Order: sequence, then structure tokens, then C-alpha cells
Amino acid sequence: MRAVVTGGAGFIGSTLVDDLVTRGDEVVVVDDLSSGRREQVHADATLRVGDIREPLVDVFAEAQPEVVFHLAAQIDVRVSVADPVADARSNVLGTLNVLEAAREHDAQVILASTGGAIYGECDTPASEDAARLPLSPYGTSKLAAEEYLATWNRLYGTRHVALRLGNVYGPRQDPHGEAGVVAIFLSRIRDGEQATIYGDGSQTRDYVFVGDVARAFVGAVGAEGSVFNVGTGEETSVTALWDACLAASGGEAAAANGPARLGELQRSCLDPRRAETVLGWRAEVPLAAGLRETWEWIREE
Repeated sequence: MRAVVTGGAGFIGSTLVDDLVTRGDEVVVVDDLSSGRREQVHADATLRVGDIREPLVDVFAEAQPEVVFHLAAQIDVRVSVADPVADARSNVLGTLNVLEAAREHDAQVILASTGGAIYGECDTPASEDAARLPLSPYGTSKLAAEEYLATWNRLYGTRHVALRLGNVYGPRQDPHGEAGVVAIFLSRIRDGEQATIYGDGSQTRDYVFVGDVARAFVGAVGAEGSVFNVGTGEETSVTALWDACLAASGGEAAAANGPARLGELQRSCLDPRRAETVLGWRAEVPLAAGLRETWEWIREE
């Protein structure tokens, strides 16, 4: 197929591009390289440096896409709190730009959304029908983007899909910023530096390997318009994650507890059963195996 991948020079996007190229698909990457890296783009993909907040007509006219994987976004919760307008420009207006450019080519859009930031606190693994209670502008902007996809589906008869991702980790993850806790922990172990566990470390997340996430994007192609959780359904505490990182690396390092961060979720976990039933997708990489693969990449960086 002919595909456009926005954010295709980033952590998840470049992994997806690799899979698409390996399948034999024609891939055009749109990335402004503000956080993505040119060298991560597969040599057989075409890179067009551009911003999703700007017109995309020319790029899409060249690519003639059948499907658009929309991963370009502002992803930092703290940035969204400090500058919610900029967050909305990327995640809401940028998505609208993508939707309108895709509509000209009858292309399906598959959006990278978020689970934890949309559902809020989870007493049990959240299903797609759970209450949506975002605690940050980031979560709200992603929810708004989802609603625009759903509106386009009703208005134009499209089949756009939103994937609500768990905490994605794996090779190429940036160790800078709150979204990359696995990369942060492993880079601290590699460098022999002390890591910080904010709060008491009992807060949990649903950690899903990037290779599994890339498969979910491919598996969503052609699906009827809907929302799917992409996670493992398993909770791992931050303290347990730190111990697992030590085990995966075989290293020795210390972690100290820091003050809890304002507004941080205590529990976040996704129910992935709809994706398994409808898309035939399930997470296949256990946390220990994924951490070992991530460690091999981190230690060579």
C-alpha cells in the first residue's frame, strides 16, 4: 500500500516505518525533526521535512496515500500544562490538517492517541467505554482529536481509527522527558548515575513494547472506524519496573525517591480485549524480554 507516516522519524513512527518498508509498502514520512531523527528513517522511505500544522496538500499529492498513520504530536504532559495553546495547535489543529489532506485522497487515518491521559485513574484495566477523565491539556487534546476522527466518520463515511496506547517503550526511545521512563532508567544504569523514583514508587502503568505497537497500527488498516486500546492489560509499579531494568541490564545502580509529581496518575492500565477480538492483535513481547532488547540498544547509544 501507499502510506504516509507523520512523525515517522520518531521513536514509534520510525519503528512502524521499518515494518511497512519490510512489507514492501511505499512510505512517505512527514516529520519536522524537532524530536525525530533523520538517521532513524529507513533508507527506502521518503522523508519530507514538514510541520503538520502547515498545509500538507503538496506532500499528499506526491504520496497519493491509501492510509495515513498519524503519530506526529506534542506528547509532553508538562508542556501541555505550561502551554495548552501550543499543545492544541499540534494535537487538534494538526490532526485537522491531516484529516483534510487525507480526505482529498480517500485515505484512512490511523491516529496515535493515549490511554492513561484520557481515562485518568483506573481501578481496573480501562475498556474503551470507560469514563474519559483527562487530567491534563494533553489528554484533552488527544480526546478532541479522536472526536474529530469520529465526526469525519459520521460526516463523510470514512473509517478512521484511533489507537489509545499504553506506556510504550523500546529501542529508539528518547531518555529525555517524562514519557521515556524505561529509557531514563536504563540510561542511568548504563552511565552509573542515580535514578529518581517520584513518590513512593507504587504508581502503576501498562508498559507495551514498541514492536507490538507497530503491529497494532498495521493491524488497524482497513478496520471499521473505532477506538482500540493498545496495551497488555497488566500493571507494573515504578519500583518493580526499576528492579526489572536492573535485572535486564545486569547492572548495579541506585534509585532514590523524590517528591511526588502534582497530578500524576496512581494507576493506569488498559483492557486490550477489543483489539484482540476485532483486529486479531495482542501484545506478544513480555516486559523482561522487551527490556533486554531495549537495554541492548541503550548501551550502544
